[in-house]
Amino acid sequence: MSNHTHIVMYVDDTKANRLSDKAIAIRWHKLFKGNWLTHKFVEGNELTSSERIMLDDIIDKYRERLSSISWFMRVLNEDIARRANKEDGCTGRFWEGRFKSQALLDEAALAACIAYVDLNPIRAKMAATPETSEFTSIKKRIEHAQRGKQPKSLLRFAGNPRQNMPKGLPFELEYYIELVELTGRCIRANKRGHICDAQPILARLQIEPENWLKLTTRFTKMFHGAVGRQQTVTKFCEHLQKKRRPNLANCERLLG
Repeated sequence: MSNHTHIVMYVDDTKANRLSDKAIAIRWHKLFKGNWLTHKFVEGNELTSSERIMLDDIIDKYRERLSSISWFMRVLNEDIARRANKEDGCTGRFWEGRFKSQALLDEAALAACIAYVDLNPIRAKMAATPETSEFTSIKKRIEHAQRGKQPKSLLRFAGNPRQNMPKGLPFELEYYIELVELTGRCIRANKRGHICDAQPILARLQIEPENWLKLTTRFTKMFHGAVGRQQTVTKFCEHLQKKRRPNLANCERLLG
């Protein structure tokens, strides 16, 4: 967007912990310079026992940062700020404040949030259709789908949940694109509109069409913190030992 960004991300902690020390160092070097010790290690040179101890501490830090949302946003925002300041010929602070994050706890919350993000340019009247919305995942997915490909930079749509489910978004790409298109029409028309109850994703997630429009136009205003149905929010709060369950009323009303 013109003054902010929205990112829906999946952090694969299991994969991060499974990667070898060398793989972690190589990934880090793609983003940062590293130091003499990490380069010595990647190049296959023999390390002394004291160097190995130092390296283990460094790799542990790199591994944690490579799977950290906070570190990801820091790196992303710093890069954008430098480019913007260079274009404007100025220095100083670029972003208004620290980023905000919300945990998406189930399929319903995930579907509503990614649709909200993909439809942001249409709501802001920056684009007329999803396929012309610059810098959105929906535009990139449509362009690749037209060529029968999957964008490597985005998590794939893995289809409806089933046994031996591969990693990916638990929806069909075709149905998701149709859903975003229908929702976008309702938003552009500036009226309540109607989405067919038989629409596959909404039918499976049991979200009422009227509630869907609220979710995809006011997601960040309706929720502050973790989002999901009552059971998933309760489990999440119990896991974090939180006494209060944020957003519970809106979650029950809009997600069912």
